[in-house]
Amino acid sequence: MAKAPHRAPDQDIDAAAEAAAAASGVFRRQIRFWLISAVILAIFLYVFSGILLPFVAGMVLAYFLDPVADRLQRLGLSRLMATIVILFAFIVVLVLAFVILIPVLASQMADFASKLPEYLTRLQTLITSFDPRWLEENFGVDANGLREGLNSLLTSGFGLLTTVFTSIWSSGVALVSVVSLFVVTPVVAFYMLLDWDRMVAIVDSWVPRDYVQTVRAIANDINTATAGFVRGQGTLCLVLGAMYATGLTLTGLNFGILIGLFAGLISFIPYVGSLTGLVLAVGVAFVQFWPDWTMVAAVAGVFFVGQFIEGNILQPRLVGKSVGLHPVWLMFSLFAFGALFGFVGLLIAVPASAAVAVLVRFAISRYLDSPLYKGHNTEPVPPLPARRRGSGGPRS
Repeated sequence: MAKAPHRAPDQDIDAAAEAAAAASGVFRRQIRFWLISAVILAIFLYVFSGILLPFVAGMVLAYFLDPVADRLQRLGLSRLMATIVILFAFIVVLVLAFVILIPVLASQMADFASKLPEYLTRLQTLITSFDPRWLEENFGVDANGLREGLNSLLTSGFGLLTTVFTSIWSSGVALVSVVSLFVVTPVVAFYMLLDWDRMVAIVDSWVPRDYVQTVRAIANDINTATAGFVRGQGTLCLVLGAMYATGLTLTGLNFGILIGLFAGLISFIPYVGSLTGLVLAVGVAFVQFWPDWTMVAAVAGVFFVGQFIEGNILQPRLVGKSVGLHPVWLMFSLFAFGALFGFVGLLIAVPASAAVAVLVRFAISRYLDSPLYKGHNTEPVPPLPARRRGSGGPRS
């Protein structure tokens, strides 16, 4: 029986080195390919951001409703019938809500815009109507200087608010007519929801086979973070909007439905929705109810109670701890994507920021397990020395 040819250790080392070099070359080509693909996608979004709104909105809607379709399939419906039932029910609810709410909101919005200068003037007069000597003795504030400062602040704030709304309108809805938004979005959502599982399988088949398990794990983490925000926070915003609008309307506040829905719908930006709604509602309450402090406190109480219910009941149940997006990172992503891609950027900011956060955590975990971090030191690293209160550096 013939013996296998003997290979020298040097030959084995050379073969292993060649295999490692080949694998490294393939990895670099894959990284280059995906980076180029990401750049092309960013350029595509930037160039066509003016017409992408109904398509992105349809994708978001399909992603939002996919778990409902899966549940209906488990109950025995086909994917086609489940998609038809879901979208039909969604469109009926949306149309009914618009038929009921749009006339009220349009009336309140027009009335609010016409009375806003008067409200700002009355609020400024109300704040500066305190005894000038009392203000100076207790707060060291000159009444004339306070009046000028408030006038400048209110003017700047009103101008900034107008600029923001104008920018959002011109970058999004104005470039895509309302008719196309409400016609194209349901059609896109229907086909995306119908083919969602098949599209996921096709994308999975494109992943390099050497890294398919890793990519699936990363995609699952991104989906968990995105679903926790898009589905959970989206539902939370709707509930908060209805709750704020109902509470403010029961207090008799002018424009209660408009302020409440606006505060709830922008609650996806951490702390901004409730704070903006509180400032607007309390400002209107001061002008409307002054000097009745009870009603002003009742209006403020609507938001305090809403925050309590959100933090202790709604947030844990609807969103939970699965989002993993820091509020500061989320706000930065919303501003950055909104500035780059307009209103479409606001829709893709959350999944994009979730993807970046997951990829950064994955890269850090790989770095902590690599020799680049561990080096050759096997001894445990001592913790940072404690700091003295008020000291600028560690104790010696």
